[in-house]
Amino acid sequence: MTLLWLLTVAALLAAAWALVRARRVTKRLERLTESYWELKYEHGQLRARVERLDPGAQAAPAEAGPRAGGTAFVPLSSLKATK
Repeated sequence: MTLLWLLTVAALLAAAWALVRARRVTKRLERLTESYWELKYEHGQLRARVERLDPGAQAAPAEAGPRAGGTAFVPLSSLKATK
């Protein structure tokens, strides 16, 4: 009977530890998410300021090729090896 009580107490301690850890991780995730959106907003603001200062600087690289960093449609027929 003592073994069952020890296992029960150990399980309760493990559950309490997991709950505390989960709450800490949740708070950290909230802080990181908030920081992400703040940085994203600031990046947009800085991009707008740079565009106002030098409108031609940002347009030139975008015109160099199809959307840099984006995905493009490639037909499967162009990927087939011809014999």
